[in-house]
Formats: sequence, C-alpha cells, structure tokens
Amino acid sequence: MCDTCGCPSPSDHSHDHDHSHSHSKTIDVHASLFAANDALARANREHFDDCGIVTLNLISSPGSGKTTLLEHTIDALKDEINIGVIEGDIETERDAERIRAKGVPVIQLTTGGACHLDAAMTHKGFHRLQKEQGGEKIDLLFIENVGNLVCPSTFDLGEHERVVFVSVPEGPDKPSKYPKAFQSSQTFVITKTDLLPYFDFPVPEAIADGLHLNPGLRTMALSSTSGEGMDKWLDYLRELVNRAKKG
Repeated sequence: MCDTCGCPSPSDHSHDHDHSHSHSKTIDVHASLFAANDALARANREHFDDCGIVTLNLISSPGSGKTTLLEHTIDALKDEINIGVIEGDIETERDAERIRAKGVPVIQLTTGGACHLDAAMTHKGFHRLQKEQGGEKIDLLFIENVGNLVCPSTFDLGEHERVVFVSVPEGPDKPSKYPKAFQSSQTFVITKTDLLPYFDFPVPEAIADGLHLNPGLRTMALSSTSGEGMDKWLDYLRELVNRAKKG
C-alpha cells in the first residue's frame, strides 16, 4: 500500500472483504489528507513566488525520458537560467547523481514506498536545495515526480505548471487511460520521437486525445537524443522565466 495516499499494492488483500460500514470514514480521511496537502501546496507556491522561482512538476510513467530531457535542458540553458532540481523516486539517488554531474543543485527525495511526492516532501526538499545552493538565485525549479501517471496527478506540490510526458514506446493511448494526468496539466510533451519509425504512435491522434480532455493544453513533441523539437521546449521555459521576472 502506498505509504501516503493508501493506494493498494498488488499484494495488499486487506480490502477483499466487504466493510461498507467504514466507507464514510475512508472518505473523511482522504478529504482531510487532500485539504492539508492543498493548504501546504499554496504556501509552497507563495514561497516560490516570493523567491521569484518558476516551478514545474514533471509527471510521467517510468522510462519516459524525463531525466534525459533534464540533462539536455541543463546543457542548453545553464548559462542563461539558474536551474535547480528536486528528484523524486521510491529508492536510489541515481537520477540525482546524473543531474549533479551537470553542475546544478539537486536534492533527491526518496519516498520509501509512496508512489508520488506531496507538498510536505516538496517543502522540505526545497529548503534542503536552498542550503545546497548557498544563497545563490534559482530561476527555474524542476520537480521530477515519481514515475507514475496516477497519484502524482492528484497531489498539488505548489508548482506553477504541471508537465505530463508520454514517450513513443509507451503508445498513444495514455491520455485516454490516464485522463486526470492530462486534465490537471498545462503542457503535454511527447518524447523519444526519434523512435517513431519503429513504433505505431500517431502523434496527431495522441495530441487530439489530450486536447479533447483539456483544450487548454500546450503540446509539443521532441527527441532529446536527436534534438528535434527541443527549440520549442527551451523557448517555453525561457518564456516562463522571463514572464516571472517581469512580474
């Protein structure tokens, strides 16, 4: 079972029996959990605003290429934008080590079983990141959430925008299968487009499904490996930071 939100794991059979008499209690507990998280998320967002930091929450299934995209993004922008990263994973610091090698401040948050980050973890992680930064300014903060398209779409971290990623090998049906991830995001990015010749992934169909769920979605398709489509992604990030600096 997820340590934070109570999502049952495949090995959890504690709900195989009927206990409908406790349903109202379960709803109350979850409502309280989300209310507390949302309150702290608002506080996080106010803190990011006070610091002049644009914060993005990156969500996707495992293996979508988020970390690789971050590496290439840092290479392209580190001389013009001060970047910080919070990495979320159930275990290990491997992704943080990859980002640290790029010379930007990064903090790894290991959830130890929870399938997502929440606002409290983000709050603690950001203050740890500030200490590592040594008082230097951060313009753009990436929060790479735990690989999962379900729970991360429910928990507000205090981000300014949420970006949902789907890689070409995953198939084009992710918007239909995980609608909340797309309804709660501002940007939809299709990754690993260099693999399109080898997979049945109609890009227009996937984008149309995303826009059907959320007509306001910003959409783009790119490959970190080939560089195709990266200019649109980098310009999007520059626009967010410039808009924040203008107030």
